[in-house]
Amino acid sequence: MEFYNYIKSLHLIFVITWFAGLFYIVRLFVYQIEANDKPSPEREILQKQYKIMTYRLWYIITWPSAVLATIFAISLLYLMPSWLQMPWMHVKLGFVFVLYLYHLKCHQIYNQLQQDNVKYTSNFMRLWNEGATIILFAVVFLVILKNAFNWIYGVAGIIVFSVLIMLGFKFYKRIREKNNS
Repeated sequence: MEFYNYIKSLHLIFVITWFAGLFYIVRLFVYQIEANDKPSPEREILQKQYKIMTYRLWYIITWPSAVLATIFAISLLYLMPSWLQMPWMHVKLGFVFVLYLYHLKCHQIYNQLQQDNVKYTSNFMRLWNEGATIILFAVVFLVILKNAFNWIYGVAGIIVFSVLIMLGFKFYKRIREKNNS
């Protein structure tokens, strides 16, 4: 069973680095979008730097972490096939599927920004950044609490957490607009 603990440790490490990459890439998207509004030559200098930074983060940290986290997760499921019969695992895998959709959407946004195609506002990206946070909370509570997880309270908690994030975002946006006036 010692082998299992090594695989589990590696899975956790790569889940953490995957999330770190997702959190930071969207923050870089915010800066990259905001750089678009700067005057020349500042705009071109910033855009060039952000493209390099996002490229390195995306292909050296985030994608490899996503792939390795998945490989180690599959290994864990192979070692513990009984988990696939547990309801909490089905829900967790559903959230992992949503996380991959989020990741792929970030990849699409990354490609657009690399081509100087800005389709979203920096405020949208700030809000988009909270998607990974909500998924992280849901998965951690599912994994830790397993069968003890009360689904009604859990779903209500995620909804309340999401509302608090939205309110915090609106409050932050007002402060930024007031300071920029």
